[in-house]
Amino acid sequence: MRFAGDGTPSFIPGQPQQKVTGSYRMDQWDEIRGAVLYFLIVIATCITFGAILVVIHEFIHSTTAYLLGHMHSPLAIVWGNPITLDGWDEGVSYSTMFNAGQGTDAAIIAVMPLLFHAVIVIVGIYLLLSAALVRKKWLFHLVFWLVIVNFMELVAYMPVRAFSLHGDIGNCNHGLGLNPWLLFLVGTPLILLGLYYLYGRVLPRMNVVVAGESRLVRYVILVFSIFYLFVFRGSIHNVLTFAPNMEWLTLLFGYVAFVVILYACQPGSRWITAAEKQFTKEMSGGAP
Repeated sequence: MRFAGDGTPSFIPGQPQQKVTGSYRMDQWDEIRGAVLYFLIVIATCITFGAILVVIHEFIHSTTAYLLGHMHSPLAIVWGNPITLDGWDEGVSYSTMFNAGQGTDAAIIAVMPLLFHAVIVIVGIYLLLSAALVRKKWLFHLVFWLVIVNFMELVAYMPVRAFSLHGDIGNCNHGLGLNPWLLFLVGTPLILLGLYYLYGRVLPRMNVVVAGESRLVRYVILVFSIFYLFVFRGSIHNVLTFAPNMEWLTLLFGYVAFVVILYACQPGSRWITAAEKQFTKEMSGGAP
C-alpha cells in the first residue's frame, strides 16, 4: 500500500483504482509478477522460520529434560529435514521416565515447547493488532508469518493429535494420567479463539498493510496461510498413517478448516472489504 504526502493511504480497499495522471495503477502483468514474487518470499520466510523453530522446539524438550536430570546434554537431539520438518526428535527417553514412575517430569518435558509456541502466537497477534506495525510492511509480514509457523505447531497437536498415544500430547496425557478428552475440550476452543483473532481481526490488516492494491497477493496470503496451518503438517503428514478410534476423525479438522476459512475470508467478500475500509480509515486518522 502506498501513502500520500500527508501519510494517508492512497487507495481505499474494495474500490477500483482508476488510471489517472499522477496516480499508480498495477496492470495485470505487474500484479501477477508481484504476486509470484511475494509467494516466493512467503515460501522462503516459512522455510526459514520453520527450520529455526523446529530446532528451538526440540532444544526446549532436551533442555527441560536436562534441567530435570533426564538427559546428559541438551545438545543430544536427533536432527531431521529442515524443509519438510520430518525426522526431528528431542532424544528424550519418555519410556524410561514412565517406567520409573516419573510421569509428571515426562509431561512437563513434553508440553514446554507447546507453551513456547502459544506465547509466540499470543504476543504476535497482539503486535499485529496494535499500532506498532501498521506502517512497517515487511516487519508486519515477518510477524504475521512467524505467528502462522508457530500456530501450525499448535494446530498439529490440538486438535489434530489430541487423541494420539504418542508425541507431545500423548506423552503429556500419559504422564499426568489425563483422559485425552480433557485436553481436547480445553484446547480446541482456545485454538478456535486464536483462529478468530488471526483471520477475523489480523487478516484484513495484513491485506491492507502488505497486499495493498493487489487482489492476487491477498489470495497468496490467505491460501498459503491456511494450507500451512492445516494441511502442510497438521493433516497430510498424519493422515498417511491411519489411526484407530477418535484420532482419524481429528485429522479431518485441517481439511474442514481449510475449506471454511477459504470461503469465509476470500478477498472481496463483504465483511473482509468492510474490515479493510475500517482499518484504512483508522490509519488515515478517521474515527475508529
